[in-house]
Amino acid sequence: MRSVIYVLTALAVIGLAFWAYHENYKTQLALKKTETLQREIGRARARLSVLRGEWAYLNRPDRLRELAELNFDRLGLLPLAPEQFGKVDQVPYPPRPALHVPMSRPVDVIATEDQP
Repeated sequence: MRSVIYVLTALAVIGLAFWAYHENYKTQLALKKTETLQREIGRARARLSVLRGEWAYLNRPDRLRELAELNFDRLGLLPLAPEQFGKVDQVPYPPRPALHVPMSRPVDVIATEDQP
């Protein structure tokens, strides 16, 4: 009977060792994927900061003004004036839809005086 227990214990140890070995490799793979994603995120952030810098450089007001003047014949762009801006109360917002709640069994509510 002892030999059966020894064999079962040895098989359990071998099974647990195999499981731990397998989990270790899955964990290492997940860590490698995480590091790769972190590097990609860092590269994307660096590209984004460069693109933001280029966007700010290309949208300089003096450059845009010169482009508008050079292409006035084709585009007809004029400089902005304060009169071109509106106020919030001038914006025509759509009317709010009426709230309709269908009731299957309506209940009458009657106001009564409180009795002491």
